[in-house]
Amino acid sequence: MTNQRKLAVSILLKIENDNAYSNLTLASFFKDTDLNNEGKAFVSALVYGVLDRKITLDFVLSKFMKTPIKKTAPFTLCVLRTALYQIMFMDKVPESAAVNEAVKLIKKSKENRNAGFVNAVLRSVLRTENLIPQGESIKDLSLRFSAPEWIVESFVCDYGKETAIKLLEESLKFAPVTLRVNTLKTNTDELKEKLGTKSDDTVFLNSLILEKGFDLANNELYKQGLFHVQDLASQKAISVLCPKPNERVLDICAAPGGKTFTMAELMENNGEIIACDLYEHRVGLIDDGAKRLGINIIKPIVSDAEIFNEALGEFDVVLCDVPCSGLGVIRRKPDIKYKTENDFTELCEIQYKILCNAVKYLKSGGKILYSTCTLRRAENEDIVNRFLNEHNCFKKVTEKTLMPHIDKTDGFYYALLEKE
Repeated sequence: MTNQRKLAVSILLKIENDNAYSNLTLASFFKDTDLNNEGKAFVSALVYGVLDRKITLDFVLSKFMKTPIKKTAPFTLCVLRTALYQIMFMDKVPESAAVNEAVKLIKKSKENRNAGFVNAVLRSVLRTENLIPQGESIKDLSLRFSAPEWIVESFVCDYGKETAIKLLEESLKFAPVTLRVNTLKTNTDELKEKLGTKSDDTVFLNSLILEKGFDLANNELYKQGLFHVQDLASQKAISVLCPKPNERVLDICAAPGGKTFTMAELMENNGEIIACDLYEHRVGLIDDGAKRLGINIIKPIVSDAEIFNEALGEFDVVLCDVPCSGLGVIRRKPDIKYKTENDFTELCEIQYKILCNAVKYLKSGGKILYSTCTLRRAENEDIVNRFLNEHNCFKKVTEKTLMPHIDKTDGFYYALLEKE
């Protein structure tokens, strides 16, 4: 039987050593395991929990270690992090079990000489209170909510400290699974009955919010194309854009295709959607998804969103969902927190260039939706305001920032612009 804690440590090592995506790494490891759903859920909770709280965990560990975190043996450090996460944040795991299992893992590893060290550090943690700072300085908030200081500063600068704290709190909470009902094949009531699971279908039209996740890849209803996974935030954005049957639509940054599919459903599979992405394998994801859902109006193509392609012609509607820093979806993708601010230095210019290029495809009287899954004003309002100042033939119809603690969605921004 697979040792769940050892598997979690192996996954975390792979993510850290190879800078790998957590969701893909988990899926890869789970293919070759005999764990049942409960075991997979525990491993997933441990992996994502450590990624969520790594800054906090390393701060606490450093108080009880003479060796700097960066110089600690990799396997030992991962074992310490997983054990500490269980002690501090997993109420159902006895503290003694977390410590004992950690020591056992080390004893059976190539780093077995560190067993006494691991035991001593974790026992010291158990004897200590007030492990996390409770102040409201940028540094204290960073340590308490396990977010790099640049993200904390960004939230505080854009929204004030009170809202920043609420955003940081939400970033550590469970992200619900939201299904978009494929209205081309079924309806909400039918899908809810077939799923046989508790869900909330009162929040937004043609969506189901599940109380817990499930094995998507092996779900027969998923394979039959009765739904796709899409958070309420992007569903609401697409409802504002509201493409209609027989219109010609451009999705200029489409992969992996969730918003594209929702637009096709709103169009009743009548009309045409050109769905673009820079990489062929991502275009393939759109094509596969469309086939699974029974959608035939989507034409996925490889195309650079920054370069105008005259051959594509004009469109009634353009979706411009640009690459972004992703600070609105940290609760789903904790890996984002370990990027640096320098990783995004050129991002705003890229976003602006894509928006300026996207509008070249729009007919007079047509609509374009600019959207991101981040909460940085520099990537949202500032981009749209700059665009409007330099493009007098456009007007802003509506604009919205969806906040996780208010709207119960991912963090998301959209602005609907119309060409006069």
